[in-house]
Amino acid sequence: MAIELNHTIVAAHDKQQSARFLTELFGLPDAVPFGHFLVVTFEHGLSLDFADVPADEPIHPQHYAFLVSEGDFDAIYRKISDRNLPHWADPRAARPGEINHNDGGRGVYFRDPAGHYLEIITRPYGSGSG
Repeated sequence: MAIELNHTIVAAHDKQQSARFLTELFGLPDAVPFGHFLVVTFEHGLSLDFADVPADEPIHPQHYAFLVSEGDFDAIYRKISDRNLPHWADPRAARPGEINHNDGGRGVYFRDPAGHYLEIITRPYGSGSG
């Protein structure tokens, strides 16, 4: 059985700001409106569909991890650094300003404007030593 994640909805207080943050940081095409969503599509077809949540309703932060190439990691991390975005080597934010080297790769955690936890990694978990 071939099952593939197609899309997920990402709550935001400002879907324009959150979608733009992701497309600029990751070098993706601009988000496209679809109904009341603002859709960011990745090369392999997955989309994150940003939806506005009223300002008086809380955002329940989710975690989104992205497997990237070494070159893409460098480019994204450079943007994180240039923007002085807080980032961590671990999900508990105990190692601020650091990169992890789990599984022989590199990884870093940071938050988007809505407060969601984003992670970029160059090796899938469990794929190597480290």
